[in-house]
Amino acid sequence: MTAAPSCELTILMPCLNEAETLETCIRKALGYLERAGIDGEVLIADNGSTDGSQAIATGLGARVVDIPEKGYGAALIGGIEAAAGRFVIMGDADDSYDFSSLDPFVEELRGGAQLVMGNRFRGGIEPGAMPPLHKYLGNPVLSGIGALFFKPGVRDFHCGLRGFDRAAVLGLGLRTSGMEFASEMVVKACLARLRIVEVPTTLKKDGRSRPPHLRSWHDGWRHLRFLLVFSPKWLFFYPGVVMLGLGVVASVVLLFGPVEIGSVGFDVSTMIYATAAAVLGYQAVLFSILTKVYAEHEGFLPAGPRFRMITDRLTIERGLLAGIGIFLVGLVVAVLQVVRWGDVGFGELDARAAVRVAVPAALGLMLGFQTMMSSMVVGILTIPTRGGTNPAAPETAAPQTAVAALAS
Repeated sequence: MTAAPSCELTILMPCLNEAETLETCIRKALGYLERAGIDGEVLIADNGSTDGSQAIATGLGARVVDIPEKGYGAALIGGIEAAAGRFVIMGDADDSYDFSSLDPFVEELRGGAQLVMGNRFRGGIEPGAMPPLHKYLGNPVLSGIGALFFKPGVRDFHCGLRGFDRAAVLGLGLRTSGMEFASEMVVKACLARLRIVEVPTTLKKDGRSRPPHLRSWHDGWRHLRFLLVFSPKWLFFYPGVVMLGLGVVASVVLLFGPVEIGSVGFDVSTMIYATAAAVLGYQAVLFSILTKVYAEHEGFLPAGPRFRMITDRLTIERGLLAGIGIFLVGLVVAVLQVVRWGDVGFGELDARAAVRVAVPAALGLMLGFQTMMSSMVVGILTIPTRGGTNPAAPETAAPQTAVAALAS
């Protein structure tokens, strides 16, 4: 249970051995609060510093909260929970962000914004403050993917200086302990339909003599992986639908005979590969549904209206019946082919004609079996648990669902 706000603003800084720059950051933050006449505090979420950072902070009048669980996200989650302010502005304690110029953030928060993101590309990036790899590849690519998947209305998806309504962000149930926390906050704010705005901010070269905690390729991949996992539509559903559609269409067309386009001919070998594409695509679609069901059940993602509408109508039993039906169609075709083979004394068959019948039969068997097994997995994922076992999602988890449901 978190305490109720006792002041307007908490300026929160995660800290792990930041003795070189911590004093500068705290003095700027305290100076801003005094100059702006804001009832607030400076809070240091210490993640196990061994360089005396805690003593520096308390000596300057900042409040220190010890966060034993390691990680950038863990430190910030602990700091947000311990914050006394109605609003929180967070930023790194490496003196790369200017804590003396927070007026745009405060104005937007007072105006009703629930998440205020800084934009370093609009505000200005000092030479040497951001590695070229981050400036021209990492940030634009990750921000572009985030904008495509979640449409937050911001261009700098991973700016570390951001302000937010503490109660609104606590309500998101943020859970990641590492660098993915920066993405999780924006993603869940988008999914929860929080009001998000962006303001220009500056970035200067940090004042530390040691290398930063950030590892470019490793942490960049973690951010990308997080964005993909939190958007099963883009990771599984859309690619799966394309593969499934192309595979089924090609298989059906070639079922009636070879096709020639110009000087290129397509026959049963193409049909086999098309069937494989259909199977892989269907499996990807099922993965998207299983991911959505699991994420909703565990409180990672909210249930969209379309997803809820479909899952209210399609039960596990109906999914099993659909799978059995598809499987039986394939089985009947296979049995009929064996019967026709018996009619000719189980002798030699025309290979092309045999394959043209065997491939759709095998496709029905595989898709039916996948549907039945995935229905059972959905049943396992949606077994009711005691209240409090799983964190609450923004909307109540859906009842047992069939894999035929589409991801919203």
